Amino acid sequence: MNFPAGVSRRSVLGAAAAGAAAPVLLSGAADAHGKGPGRAPKTYDLTVLGTSDTHGNVYNWDYYRDLEYDDSAHNDVGVAKLAALVNQIRAERRGKATLVLDAGDTIQGTPLATYYAKQEPITQTGTRHPMARAMNVLHYDAVTLGNHEFNYGLPLLNLWIRQLGFPALAANAVDAKTGKPAFTPYVIKKVSLGRHAPTLRVGILGLTNPGVAIWDKANVEGKLLFKDLVETAATWVPIMRARGADIVLISAHGGDSGVSSYGPEVPNENPSALIAEQVAGIDAILFGHAHNNVPQRFVTNVKTGKQVLLSEPSKWGQRLTRMDFTLVREHNSWRITAAKADSLNTNTVSEDPTVLAAVRSQHAKTVAYVNQVVAASTDELSAAESRYKDTPILDYINKVQTDTVTAALAGTSYAALPVLSIAAPFSRTAVFPKGDVKIKDVAGLYIYDNTLEAVVLTGAEVKAYLEYSAKYFVTLPVGATPDPETISDPAVPDYNYDVFSGVDYDIDISRPVGSRITSLSIGGVAVPADAQFVVAVNNYRRSGGGAFPGIVKEQVYNAQQEIRQLLIDWAQAKGSINPADFFVPNWRLVRAGVPVF
Repeated sequence: MNFPAGVSRRSVLGAAAAGAAAPVLLSGAADAHGKGPGRAPKTYDLTVLGTSDTHGNVYNWDYYRDLEYDDSAHNDVGVAKLAALVNQIRAERRGKATLVLDAGDTIQGTPLATYYAKQEPITQTGTRHPMARAMNVLHYDAVTLGNHEFNYGLPLLNLWIRQLGFPALAANAVDAKTGKPAFTPYVIKKVSLGRHAPTLRVGILGLTNPGVAIWDKANVEGKLLFKDLVETAATWVPIMRARGADIVLISAHGGDSGVSSYGPEVPNENPSALIAEQVAGIDAILFGHAHNNVPQRFVTNVKTGKQVLLSEPSKWGQRLTRMDFTLVREHNSWRITAAKADSLNTNTVSEDPTVLAAVRSQHAKTVAYVNQVVAASTDELSAAESRYKDTPILDYINKVQTDTVTAALAGTSYAALPVLSIAAPFSRTAVFPKGDVKIKDVAGLYIYDNTLEAVVLTGAEVKAYLEYSAKYFVTLPVGATPDPETISDPAVPDYNYDVFSGVDYDIDISRPVGSRITSLSIGGVAVPADAQFVVAVNNYRRSGGGAFPGIVKEQVYNAQQEIRQLLIDWAQAKGSINPADFFVPNWRLVRAGVPVF
Protein backbone atom coordinates (compact mmCIF):
# COMPACT_ATOMS: atom_id res chain seq x y z
CA MET A 1 0.00 0.00 0.00
CA ASN A 2 1.43 3.39 -1.03
CA PHE A 3 0.84 6.61 0.90
CA PRO A 4 1.03 10.19 -0.42
CA ALA A 5 4.13 12.21 0.30
CA GLY A 6 4.34 13.29 3.92
CA VAL A 7 2.01 10.53 5.15
CA SER A 8 3.78 7.53 6.66
CA ARG A 9 2.30 4.07 7.02
CA ARG A 10 3.01 4.20 10.75
CA SER A 11 1.17 7.50 11.27
CA VAL A 12 -1.92 6.47 9.33
CA LEU A 13 -2.28 2.94 10.72
CA GLY A 14 -1.34 4.12 14.20
CA ALA A 15 -4.21 6.58 14.16
CA ALA A 16 -6.56 3.88 12.95
CA ALA A 17 -5.49 1.47 15.67
CA ALA A 18 -6.08 4.13 18.29
CA GLY A 19 -9.64 4.60 17.06
CA ALA A 20 -8.96 8.06 15.67
CA ALA A 21 -11.23 9.35 12.93
CA ALA A 22 -8.40 10.53 10.68
CA PRO A 23 -8.92 9.24 7.15
CA VAL A 24 -6.79 6.56 5.60
CA LEU A 25 -5.71 7.79 2.17
CA LEU A 26 -5.85 5.05 -0.40
CA SER A 27 -3.11 4.53 -2.95
CA GLY A 28 -2.31 6.63 -6.02
CA ALA A 29 -5.03 9.27 -5.80
CA ALA A 30 -5.72 12.77 -4.68
CA ASP A 31 -6.44 13.36 -1.02
CA ALA A 32 -9.72 14.77 0.30
CA HIS A 33 -8.61 18.30 -0.51
CA GLY A 34 -7.96 17.50 -4.16
CA LYS A 35 -4.17 17.79 -3.83
CA GLY A 36 -1.85 15.38 -5.58
CA PRO A 37 0.59 15.01 -8.43
CA GLY A 38 -0.60 16.66 -11.62
CA ARG A 39 -4.16 17.77 -12.06
CA ALA A 40 -6.37 16.62 -9.20
CA PRO A 41 -9.59 14.88 -10.20
CA LYS A 42 -12.86 16.15 -8.77
CA THR A 43 -13.71 14.51 -5.45
CA TYR A 44 -17.10 13.46 -4.12
CA ASP A 45 -18.10 12.24 -0.70
CA LEU A 46 -20.41 9.58 0.73
CA THR A 47 -21.45 9.17 4.36
CA VAL A 48 -22.74 5.86 5.72
CA LEU A 49 -24.43 5.86 9.13
CA GLY A 50 -24.73 2.59 11.02
CA THR A 51 -26.69 1.21 13.96
CA SER A 52 -26.74 -2.25 15.47
CA ASP A 53 -28.08 -4.29 18.38
CA THR A 54 -30.90 -1.88 19.19
CA HIS A 55 -32.66 -4.82 20.90
CA GLY A 56 -36.15 -3.41 21.09
CA ASN A 57 -35.13 -0.02 22.47
CA VAL A 58 -37.15 2.89 21.06
CA TYR A 59 -37.58 5.25 24.01
CA ASN A 60 -34.69 6.18 26.30
CA TRP A 61 -36.41 4.11 28.95
CA ASP A 62 -35.53 1.37 31.46
CA TYR A 63 -38.66 -0.78 31.75
CA TYR A 64 -37.18 -2.76 34.65
CA ARG A 65 -36.69 0.38 36.77
CA ASP A 66 -39.61 2.32 35.27
CA LEU A 67 -37.33 5.30 34.80
CA GLU A 68 -35.43 7.09 32.06
CA TYR A 69 -32.44 4.96 31.12
CA ASP A 70 -29.12 5.84 32.73
CA ASP A 71 -25.89 4.04 33.54
CA SER A 72 -22.58 4.92 35.18
CA ALA A 73 -21.30 6.42 31.90
CA HIS A 74 -24.59 8.31 31.35
CA ASN A 75 -25.31 6.57 28.07
CA ASP A 76 -28.71 6.91 26.46
CA VAL A 77 -30.55 4.29 24.43
CA GLY A 78 -33.19 3.95 21.76
CA VAL A 79 -34.06 4.47 18.12
CA ALA A 80 -35.51 7.90 18.96
CA LYS A 81 -32.04 9.04 20.03
CA LEU A 82 -30.45 7.49 16.95
CA ALA A 83 -33.00 9.19 14.70
CA ALA A 84 -32.17 12.59 16.17
CA LEU A 85 -28.48 12.14 15.32
CA VAL A 86 -29.26 10.75 11.86
CA ASN A 87 -31.57 13.67 11.09
CA GLN A 88 -28.96 16.12 12.31
CA ILE A 89 -26.33 14.66 9.99
CA ARG A 90 -28.75 14.48 7.07
CA ALA A 91 -29.54 18.18 7.56
CA GLU A 92 -25.85 19.07 7.67
CA ARG A 93 -25.27 17.10 4.48
CA ARG A 94 -28.32 18.30 2.58
CA GLY A 95 -27.75 17.66 -1.11
CA LYS A 96 -25.05 15.08 -0.41
CA ALA A 97 -25.31 11.30 -0.24
CA THR A 98 -26.04 9.71 3.15
CA LEU A 99 -27.00 6.06 3.63
CA VAL A 100 -28.27 4.47 6.87
CA LEU A 101 -27.76 0.78 7.66
CA ASP A 102 -28.42 -1.53 10.61
CA ALA A 103 -26.48 -4.68 11.49
CA GLY A 104 -29.20 -6.58 13.32
CA ASP A 105 -30.69 -7.75 16.64
CA THR A 106 -33.70 -5.51 16.52
CA ILE A 107 -36.92 -7.18 17.66
CA GLN A 108 -35.84 -8.72 20.99
CA GLY A 109 -34.40 -7.36 24.22
CA THR A 110 -36.91 -5.15 26.04
CA PRO A 111 -40.37 -5.72 27.51
CA LEU A 112 -41.65 -3.56 24.63
CA ALA A 113 -40.39 -6.08 22.08
CA THR A 114 -41.49 -9.05 24.17
CA TYR A 115 -45.01 -7.67 24.64
CA TYR A 116 -45.63 -7.57 20.88
CA ALA A 117 -44.18 -11.05 20.44
CA LYS A 118 -45.81 -12.78 23.41
CA GLN A 119 -48.64 -10.82 25.06
CA GLU A 120 -50.19 -9.28 21.94
CA PRO A 121 -48.21 -10.95 19.15
CA ILE A 122 -48.32 -9.08 15.88
CA THR A 123 -48.98 -12.38 14.13
CA GLN A 124 -52.38 -12.51 15.86
CA THR A 125 -53.34 -8.84 16.00
CA GLY A 126 -51.88 -7.71 12.68
CA THR A 127 -50.60 -4.53 14.31
CA ARG A 128 -47.33 -3.01 13.16
CA HIS A 129 -44.39 -3.98 15.37
CA PRO A 130 -42.99 -1.04 17.40
CA MET A 131 -39.53 -1.56 15.90
CA ALA A 132 -41.02 -1.40 12.40
CA ARG A 133 -42.85 1.81 13.32
CA ALA A 134 -39.71 3.42 14.74
CA MET A 135 -37.31 2.32 12.02
CA ASN A 136 -39.67 3.31 9.21
CA VAL A 137 -39.66 6.86 10.56
CA LEU A 138 -35.87 6.84 10.37
CA HIS A 139 -35.92 5.63 6.70
CA TYR A 140 -33.14 3.05 6.77
CA ASP A 141 -31.68 1.92 3.47
CA ALA A 142 -31.28 -1.69 4.66
CA VAL A 143 -31.22 -3.79 7.81
CA THR A 144 -29.41 -7.08 8.41
CA LEU A 145 -31.10 -9.85 10.35
CA GLY A 146 -29.45 -10.62 13.69
CA ASN A 147 -29.65 -13.93 15.53
CA HIS A 148 -32.31 -12.55 17.92
CA GLU A 149 -34.61 -11.85 14.99
CA PHE A 150 -35.28 -15.61 14.99
CA ASN A 151 -36.24 -15.87 18.68
CA TYR A 152 -39.98 -15.71 18.13
CA GLY A 153 -40.22 -17.97 15.12
CA LEU A 154 -40.28 -17.44 11.38
CA PRO A 155 -43.93 -16.30 11.05
CA LEU A 156 -43.34 -13.28 13.29
CA LEU A 157 -39.99 -12.54 11.66
CA ASN A 158 -41.45 -12.68 8.17
CA LEU A 159 -44.35 -10.43 9.14
CA TRP A 160 -41.97 -7.88 10.68
CA ILE A 161 -39.92 -7.88 7.48
CA ARG A 162 -43.06 -7.20 5.43
CA GLN A 163 -43.86 -4.26 7.74
CA LEU A 164 -40.54 -2.56 7.00
CA GLY A 165 -40.20 0.12 4.37
CA PHE A 166 -36.73 -1.10 3.37
CA PRO A 167 -35.04 -4.47 2.66
CA ALA A 168 -33.96 -6.95 5.33
CA LEU A 169 -30.81 -8.84 4.32
CA ALA A 170 -29.27 -12.22 5.23
CA ALA A 171 -27.28 -13.78 2.39
CA ASN A 172 -26.01 -16.76 4.39
CA ALA A 173 -29.46 -17.94 5.56
CA VAL A 174 -30.66 -20.45 2.98
CA ASP A 175 -33.68 -22.66 2.55
CA ALA A 176 -32.85 -26.09 3.98
CA LYS A 177 -34.56 -27.90 1.09
CA THR A 178 -33.57 -25.82 -1.93
CA GLY A 179 -30.31 -24.24 -0.79
CA LYS A 180 -31.52 -20.92 -2.17
CA PRO A 181 -31.41 -17.67 -0.18
CA ALA A 182 -34.26 -17.54 2.31
CA PHE A 183 -34.06 -13.74 2.52
CA THR A 184 -32.80 -10.95 0.29
CA PRO A 185 -29.00 -11.41 0.06
CA TYR A 186 -28.03 -7.91 -1.04
CA VAL A 187 -29.18 -4.69 -2.64
CA ILE A 188 -27.45 -2.32 -5.05
CA LYS A 189 -28.58 1.26 -4.51
CA LYS A 190 -28.22 4.02 -7.06
CA VAL A 191 -26.92 6.99 -5.10
CA SER A 192 -26.73 10.61 -6.19
CA LEU A 193 -23.59 12.37 -4.99
CA GLY A 194 -24.93 15.81 -5.81
CA ARG A 195 -26.04 17.94 -8.75
CA HIS A 196 -24.54 16.88 -12.05
CA ALA A 197 -22.55 14.10 -10.33
CA PRO A 198 -22.40 10.69 -12.00
CA THR A 199 -24.48 8.00 -10.27
CA LEU A 200 -22.75 5.80 -7.70
CA ARG A 201 -23.97 2.23 -7.31
CA VAL A 202 -23.52 1.05 -3.73
CA GLY A 203 -23.75 -2.69 -3.05
CA ILE A 204 -24.88 -3.69 0.45
CA LEU A 205 -24.49 -7.33 1.49
CA GLY A 206 -26.18 -8.60 4.67
CA LEU A 207 -24.81 -11.49 6.74
CA THR A 208 -26.57 -12.95 9.77
CA ASN A 209 -25.07 -14.99 12.59
CA PRO A 210 -24.74 -18.76 12.08
CA GLY A 211 -25.30 -19.29 15.81
CA VAL A 212 -29.02 -19.14 15.03
CA ALA A 213 -28.73 -22.83 14.15
CA ILE A 214 -27.82 -23.50 17.80
CA TRP A 215 -29.64 -20.81 19.75
CA ASP A 216 -32.96 -21.08 17.92
CA LYS A 217 -32.76 -24.64 16.72
CA ALA A 218 -36.42 -25.27 17.52
CA ASN A 219 -37.46 -22.43 15.20
CA VAL A 220 -35.19 -23.11 12.24
CA GLU A 221 -34.25 -26.81 12.21
CA GLY A 222 -35.25 -28.41 8.92
CA LYS A 223 -36.24 -25.01 7.55
CA LEU A 224 -33.09 -22.90 7.33
CA LEU A 225 -29.36 -23.49 7.11
CA PHE A 226 -26.76 -20.89 8.02
CA LYS A 227 -23.63 -20.81 5.92
CA ASP A 228 -20.17 -19.57 6.81
CA LEU A 229 -19.99 -15.77 6.63
CA VAL A 230 -16.54 -15.64 5.01
CA GLU A 231 -17.51 -18.14 2.31
CA THR A 232 -20.82 -16.37 1.72
CA ALA A 233 -19.11 -13.02 1.28
CA ALA A 234 -16.63 -14.61 -1.11
CA THR A 235 -19.56 -15.92 -3.16
CA TRP A 236 -21.65 -12.76 -3.33
CA VAL A 237 -19.14 -9.90 -3.51
CA PRO A 238 -17.94 -10.84 -7.04
CA ILE A 239 -21.57 -11.22 -8.12
CA MET A 240 -22.40 -7.76 -6.79
CA ARG A 241 -19.37 -6.28 -8.56
CA ALA A 242 -20.34 -8.02 -11.79
CA ARG A 243 -23.85 -6.63 -11.50
CA GLY A 244 -22.60 -3.09 -11.29
CA ALA A 245 -21.72 -2.31 -7.68
CA ASP A 246 -19.10 0.45 -7.70
CA ILE A 247 -18.35 0.01 -4.03
CA VAL A 248 -19.34 -2.84 -1.67
CA LEU A 249 -20.40 -2.45 1.94
CA ILE A 250 -21.15 -5.36 4.25
CA SER A 251 -23.57 -5.21 7.15
CA ALA A 252 -22.69 -8.22 9.29
CA HIS A 253 -24.19 -9.48 12.51
CA GLY A 254 -20.96 -11.00 13.77
CA GLY A 255 -18.19 -9.51 15.87
CA ASP A 256 -14.56 -9.02 14.91
CA SER A 257 -12.83 -11.24 17.51
CA GLY A 258 -12.65 -14.35 15.34
CA VAL A 259 -13.82 -16.62 18.19
CA SER A 260 -17.17 -18.20 19.07
CA SER A 261 -19.11 -18.97 22.23
CA TYR A 262 -19.89 -22.41 20.84
CA GLY A 263 -17.89 -25.26 19.34
CA PRO A 264 -16.96 -26.00 15.73
CA GLU A 265 -20.27 -27.59 14.77
CA VAL A 266 -21.44 -24.39 13.05
CA PRO A 267 -19.44 -21.61 11.35
CA ASN A 268 -17.59 -18.88 13.22
CA GLU A 269 -19.71 -16.49 15.27
CA ASN A 270 -17.48 -13.39 15.07
CA PRO A 271 -15.67 -13.35 11.69
CA SER A 272 -16.00 -9.73 10.54
CA ALA A 273 -12.26 -9.06 10.60
CA LEU A 274 -11.64 -12.37 8.82
CA ILE A 275 -14.07 -11.34 6.07
CA ALA A 276 -12.18 -8.09 5.57
CA GLU A 277 -8.87 -9.93 5.55
CA GLN A 278 -9.76 -12.81 3.24
CA VAL A 279 -12.43 -11.58 0.78
CA ALA A 280 -11.35 -9.16 -1.96
CA GLY A 281 -13.57 -6.38 -3.21
CA ILE A 282 -15.00 -5.12 0.10
CA ASP A 283 -14.70 -1.44 0.98
CA ALA A 284 -16.15 -1.34 4.49
CA ILE A 285 -17.97 -3.45 7.07
CA LEU A 286 -20.53 -2.31 9.59
CA PHE A 287 -20.72 -5.07 12.17
CA GLY A 288 -22.57 -5.90 15.37
CA HIS A 289 -23.42 -8.76 17.75
CA ALA A 290 -20.55 -8.29 20.22
CA HIS A 291 -22.01 -5.08 21.74
CA ASN A 292 -18.61 -3.38 21.58
CA ASN A 293 -17.89 0.22 20.70
CA VAL A 294 -15.37 0.07 17.84
CA PRO A 295 -15.25 3.54 16.28
CA GLN A 296 -12.70 2.69 13.59
CA ARG A 297 -10.62 -0.32 12.65
CA PHE A 298 -8.69 -1.04 9.47
CA VAL A 299 -7.91 -4.58 8.32
CA THR A 300 -5.54 -5.32 5.44
CA ASN A 301 -6.92 -7.63 2.79
CA VAL A 302 -4.27 -10.29 2.14
CA LYS A 303 -5.16 -10.61 -1.56
CA THR A 304 -5.17 -6.95 -2.55
CA GLY A 305 -3.30 -5.15 0.23
CA LYS A 306 -6.27 -2.80 0.50
CA GLN A 307 -7.29 -1.36 3.87
CA VAL A 308 -10.88 -2.28 4.70
CA LEU A 309 -12.71 0.00 7.12
CA LEU A 310 -14.70 -1.61 9.99
CA SER A 311 -16.86 -0.08 12.72
CA GLU A 312 -19.26 -1.34 15.43
CA PRO A 313 -21.69 1.05 17.18
CA SER A 314 -21.98 -0.48 20.66
CA LYS A 315 -25.52 -1.57 21.66
CA TRP A 316 -29.12 -0.48 22.33
CA GLY A 317 -28.75 2.78 20.39
CA GLN A 318 -26.00 4.15 22.61
CA ARG A 319 -23.79 4.93 19.60
CA LEU A 320 -24.14 5.75 15.92
CA THR A 321 -21.37 4.78 13.52
CA ARG A 322 -20.40 7.40 10.95
CA MET A 323 -18.28 6.32 7.99
CA ASP A 324 -17.04 8.98 5.55
CA PHE A 325 -15.65 8.16 2.13
CA THR A 326 -13.96 10.41 -0.43
CA LEU A 327 -14.34 9.21 -4.02
CA VAL A 328 -13.09 10.11 -7.47
CA ARG A 329 -14.36 8.99 -10.84
CA GLU A 330 -11.70 8.10 -13.40
CA HIS A 331 -12.01 6.17 -16.64
CA ASN A 332 -15.74 5.68 -16.03
CA SER A 333 -15.21 3.94 -12.70
CA TRP A 334 -15.37 5.00 -9.06
CA ARG A 335 -12.55 4.70 -6.57
CA ILE A 336 -12.44 5.46 -2.85
CA THR A 337 -9.42 7.62 -2.08
CA ALA A 338 -9.92 8.15 1.65
CA ALA A 339 -12.00 6.56 4.37
CA LYS A 340 -12.57 7.16 8.05
CA ALA A 341 -15.10 6.27 10.74
CA ASP A 342 -16.17 7.50 14.12
CA SER A 343 -18.65 6.62 16.85
CA LEU A 344 -21.16 9.29 17.89
CA ASN A 345 -22.74 9.31 21.35
CA THR A 346 -26.53 9.55 21.35
CA ASN A 347 -26.54 11.25 24.75
CA THR A 348 -25.68 14.48 22.90
CA VAL A 349 -29.15 14.85 21.40
CA SER A 350 -32.80 14.85 22.46
CA GLU A 351 -35.13 12.09 21.34
CA ASP A 352 -36.75 12.54 17.94
CA PRO A 353 -40.41 13.47 18.59
CA THR A 354 -41.68 11.75 15.44
CA VAL A 355 -40.27 8.40 16.51
CA LEU A 356 -41.68 8.86 20.03
CA ALA A 357 -45.11 9.65 18.62
CA ALA A 358 -45.07 6.60 16.33
CA VAL A 359 -44.57 4.22 19.27
CA ARG A 360 -46.20 6.18 22.12
CA SER A 361 -49.29 4.03 22.57
CA GLN A 362 -47.32 0.78 22.43
CA HIS A 363 -44.76 2.12 24.90
CA ALA A 364 -47.54 3.17 27.29
CA LYS A 365 -49.24 -0.22 27.05
CA THR A 366 -45.94 -1.96 27.84
CA VAL A 367 -45.27 0.29 30.84
CA ALA A 368 -48.72 -0.50 32.22
CA TYR A 369 -48.18 -4.22 31.70
CA VAL A 370 -44.80 -4.47 33.44
CA ASN A 371 -46.12 -2.55 36.44
CA GLN A 372 -48.77 -5.14 37.23
CA VAL A 373 -48.27 -6.71 40.69
CA VAL A 374 -47.90 -10.50 40.59
CA ALA A 375 -47.19 -11.32 44.25
CA ALA A 376 -45.93 -10.01 47.58
CA SER A 377 -42.43 -10.94 48.74
CA THR A 378 -41.78 -11.54 52.42
CA ASP A 379 -38.16 -10.38 52.01
CA GLU A 380 -36.02 -8.32 49.68
CA LEU A 381 -34.25 -10.77 47.37
CA SER A 382 -31.22 -9.61 45.38
CA ALA A 383 -28.98 -11.17 42.74
CA ALA A 384 -26.05 -8.84 43.54
CA GLU A 385 -23.98 -11.66 45.10
CA SER A 386 -25.36 -14.57 43.07
CA ARG A 387 -22.14 -15.12 41.10
CA TYR A 388 -20.24 -16.21 44.22
CA LYS A 389 -22.86 -16.92 46.91
CA ASP A 390 -25.88 -19.19 47.09
CA THR A 391 -28.82 -16.76 47.04
CA PRO A 392 -32.57 -17.28 47.41
CA ILE A 393 -33.40 -15.42 44.21
CA LEU A 394 -31.67 -18.01 42.00
CA ASP A 395 -33.25 -20.82 44.02
CA TYR A 396 -36.60 -19.23 43.09
CA ILE A 397 -35.77 -19.85 39.43
CA ASN A 398 -34.61 -23.40 40.17
CA LYS A 399 -37.71 -24.17 42.23
CA VAL A 400 -40.03 -23.14 39.40
CA GLN A 401 -38.00 -25.07 36.81
CA THR A 402 -37.83 -28.17 39.02
CA ASP A 403 -41.56 -28.16 39.80
CA THR A 404 -42.49 -27.67 36.15
CA VAL A 405 -40.34 -30.54 34.86
CA THR A 406 -41.26 -32.87 37.74
CA ALA A 407 -44.97 -32.38 37.07
CA ALA A 408 -44.55 -32.84 33.32
CA LEU A 409 -42.63 -36.13 33.70
CA ALA A 410 -44.98 -37.68 36.26
CA GLY A 411 -46.12 -41.09 35.03
CA THR A 412 -43.32 -41.36 32.46
CA SER A 413 -40.23 -43.57 32.47
CA TYR A 414 -38.23 -40.61 33.83
CA ALA A 415 -40.43 -40.01 36.86
CA ALA A 416 -38.18 -42.00 39.21
CA LEU A 417 -35.06 -39.94 38.42
CA PRO A 418 -34.09 -37.02 40.69
CA VAL A 419 -34.70 -33.65 39.03
CA LEU A 420 -31.89 -31.10 39.18
CA SER A 421 -32.07 -27.56 37.83
CA ILE A 422 -29.61 -25.05 36.41
CA ALA A 423 -29.88 -21.28 36.79
CA ALA A 424 -27.52 -18.35 36.37
CA PRO A 425 -27.34 -14.70 37.52
CA PHE A 426 -28.36 -12.98 34.31
CA SER A 427 -28.41 -9.59 35.98
CA ARG A 428 -26.68 -8.79 39.25
CA THR A 429 -28.90 -5.71 39.56
CA ALA A 430 -32.07 -7.82 39.78
CA VAL A 431 -34.08 -7.33 42.98
CA PHE A 432 -37.42 -8.53 44.28
CA PRO A 433 -38.42 -5.79 46.73
CA LYS A 434 -40.01 -6.64 50.05
CA GLY A 435 -43.73 -6.23 49.43
CA ASP A 436 -45.24 -5.92 45.97
CA VAL A 437 -43.35 -7.72 43.22
CA LYS A 438 -44.25 -6.57 39.72
CA ILE A 439 -43.82 -8.14 36.32
CA LYS A 440 -40.93 -5.76 35.67
CA ASP A 441 -39.13 -7.20 38.72
CA VAL A 442 -39.45 -10.75 37.41
CA ALA A 443 -38.47 -9.63 33.90
CA GLY A 444 -35.46 -7.90 35.41
CA LEU A 445 -34.38 -11.19 36.98
CA TYR A 446 -34.93 -13.31 33.85
CA ILE A 447 -34.09 -10.94 31.03
CA TYR A 448 -34.00 -13.47 28.17
CA ASP A 449 -36.83 -15.15 26.30
CA ASN A 450 -35.47 -18.61 27.03
CA THR A 451 -37.72 -21.65 27.12
CA LEU A 452 -37.47 -24.55 29.56
CA GLU A 453 -36.11 -27.92 28.49
CA ALA A 454 -34.75 -30.99 30.28
CA VAL A 455 -32.19 -33.69 29.50
CA VAL A 456 -30.73 -36.69 31.30
CA LEU A 457 -27.19 -36.30 32.66
CA THR A 458 -24.98 -38.71 34.57
CA GLY A 459 -23.22 -37.81 37.81
CA ALA A 460 -19.98 -37.50 35.87
CA GLU A 461 -21.61 -35.10 33.39
CA VAL A 462 -23.04 -32.97 36.20
CA LYS A 463 -19.56 -32.66 37.71
CA ALA A 464 -18.00 -31.80 34.33
CA TYR A 465 -20.62 -29.11 33.77
CA LEU A 466 -19.95 -27.57 37.18
CA GLU A 467 -16.19 -27.70 36.59
CA TYR A 468 -16.67 -25.76 33.37
CA SER A 469 -18.57 -23.00 35.17
CA ALA A 470 -16.09 -23.00 38.08
CA LYS A 471 -13.20 -22.18 35.73
CA TYR A 472 -14.39 -18.57 35.58
CA PHE A 473 -13.42 -17.92 39.21
CA VAL A 474 -9.93 -16.61 39.91
CA THR A 475 -7.51 -18.87 41.77
CA LEU A 476 -7.39 -17.69 45.37
CA PRO A 477 -4.72 -19.24 47.61
CA VAL A 478 -5.47 -20.09 51.22
CA GLY A 479 -4.92 -16.99 53.33
CA ALA A 480 -5.51 -14.47 50.53
CA THR A 481 -8.15 -11.82 51.14
CA PRO A 482 -11.21 -12.41 48.96
CA ASP A 483 -12.54 -9.46 46.98
CA PRO A 484 -16.15 -9.97 45.82
CA GLU A 485 -15.58 -7.59 42.90
CA THR A 486 -12.68 -9.56 41.41
CA ILE A 487 -13.22 -13.11 42.65
CA SER A 488 -15.02 -13.82 39.39
CA ASP A 489 -13.47 -12.79 36.09
CA PRO A 490 -14.98 -9.38 35.26
CA ALA A 491 -14.61 -10.09 31.54
CA VAL A 492 -16.94 -13.11 31.81
CA PRO A 493 -20.70 -12.45 31.60
CA ASP A 494 -22.65 -13.03 34.79
CA TYR A 495 -24.74 -15.69 33.06
CA ASN A 496 -21.77 -18.07 32.78
CA TYR A 497 -21.70 -18.65 36.54
CA ASP A 498 -24.26 -21.45 36.43
CA VAL A 499 -25.45 -23.08 39.65
CA PHE A 500 -27.28 -26.37 40.25
CA SER A 501 -30.03 -27.13 42.70
CA GLY A 502 -30.77 -30.66 43.90
CA VAL A 503 -27.15 -31.60 44.66
CA ASP A 504 -24.71 -30.31 47.27
CA TYR A 505 -21.21 -29.24 46.27
CA ASP A 506 -18.26 -27.02 47.09
CA ILE A 507 -16.22 -25.00 44.59
CA ASP A 508 -12.64 -24.96 45.86
CA ILE A 509 -11.00 -21.98 44.14
CA SER A 510 -7.61 -22.74 45.65
CA ARG A 511 -7.46 -25.79 43.39
CA PRO A 512 -6.54 -25.88 39.68
CA VAL A 513 -9.21 -25.40 37.03
CA GLY A 514 -10.77 -28.75 36.25
CA SER A 515 -10.59 -30.15 39.79
CA ARG A 516 -12.50 -27.56 41.77
CA ILE A 517 -15.80 -29.36 42.42
CA THR A 518 -15.55 -31.20 45.73
CA SER A 519 -18.07 -32.93 48.00
CA LEU A 520 -20.60 -33.48 45.19
CA SER A 521 -23.34 -35.32 47.06
CA ILE A 522 -27.04 -35.81 47.78
CA GLY A 523 -28.08 -36.19 51.40
CA GLY A 524 -24.47 -36.62 52.45
CA VAL A 525 -23.86 -39.48 50.01
CA ALA A 526 -21.35 -38.95 47.20
CA VAL A 527 -22.90 -38.82 43.73
CA PRO A 528 -21.79 -41.87 41.69
CA ALA A 529 -20.36 -41.12 38.26
CA ASP A 530 -22.98 -43.35 36.64
CA ALA A 531 -25.97 -41.96 38.53
CA GLN A 532 -28.69 -40.52 36.31
CA PHE A 533 -30.57 -37.25 36.73
CA VAL A 534 -33.15 -35.26 34.84
CA VAL A 535 -31.72 -31.73 34.54
CA ALA A 536 -33.94 -28.70 33.90
CA VAL A 537 -32.11 -26.12 31.76
CA ASN A 538 -32.86 -23.25 29.40
CA ASN A 539 -32.90 -23.80 25.64
CA TYR A 540 -29.85 -21.55 25.08
CA ARG A 541 -27.61 -23.78 27.20
CA ARG A 542 -29.20 -27.00 25.98
CA SER A 543 -28.59 -25.94 22.38
CA GLY A 544 -24.88 -25.36 23.03
CA GLY A 545 -24.76 -21.68 23.98
CA GLY A 546 -21.63 -21.11 26.04
CA ALA A 547 -20.22 -24.50 24.98
CA PHE A 548 -20.93 -26.12 28.37
CA PRO A 549 -20.09 -29.84 28.19
CA GLY A 550 -22.55 -32.71 28.07
CA ILE A 551 -25.74 -30.67 27.85
CA VAL A 552 -26.40 -30.86 24.10
CA LYS A 553 -28.64 -33.91 24.15
CA GLU A 554 -32.09 -35.00 23.10
CA GLN A 555 -34.65 -33.41 25.37
CA VAL A 556 -36.91 -35.45 27.65
CA TYR A 557 -38.99 -32.32 28.19
CA ASN A 558 -39.59 -29.42 25.80
CA ALA A 559 -43.03 -27.83 25.98
CA GLN A 560 -41.80 -24.49 24.56
CA GLN A 561 -42.72 -22.72 27.79
CA GLU A 562 -40.95 -19.43 28.39
CA ILE A 563 -39.14 -19.49 31.74
CA ARG A 564 -39.90 -15.86 32.51
CA GLN A 565 -43.63 -16.52 32.11
CA LEU A 566 -43.37 -19.62 34.31
CA LEU A 567 -41.80 -17.46 37.04
CA ILE A 568 -44.66 -14.96 36.73
CA ASP A 569 -47.31 -17.69 36.71
CA TRP A 570 -45.84 -19.39 39.81
CA ALA A 571 -45.81 -16.11 41.74
CA GLN A 572 -49.37 -15.26 40.71
CA ALA A 573 -50.63 -18.72 41.69
CA LYS A 574 -48.95 -18.56 45.12
CA GLY A 575 -49.71 -14.92 45.79
CA SER A 576 -46.51 -14.64 47.79
CA ILE A 577 -42.79 -15.14 47.35
CA ASN A 578 -41.32 -16.59 50.53
CA PRO A 579 -37.73 -17.92 50.60
CA ALA A 580 -38.90 -20.58 53.05
CA ASP A 581 -40.71 -22.19 50.10
CA PHE A 582 -37.65 -22.59 47.90
CA PHE A 583 -34.30 -21.51 49.41
CA VAL A 584 -32.10 -24.56 50.06
CA PRO A 585 -28.41 -23.61 50.48
CA ASN A 586 -26.50 -26.29 48.62
CA TRP A 587 -23.24 -24.82 47.29
CA ARG A 588 -20.43 -22.54 48.41
CA LEU A 589 -17.02 -21.22 47.45
CA VAL A 590 -14.25 -22.69 49.62
CA ARG A 591 -10.45 -22.80 49.93
CA ALA A 592 -9.18 -26.17 51.13
CA GLY A 593 -12.63 -26.79 52.56
CA VAL A 594 -12.86 -23.45 54.38
CA PRO A 595 -15.71 -21.17 53.18
CA VAL A 596 -14.50 -18.05 51.35
CA PHE A 597 -17.46 -16.01 52.61
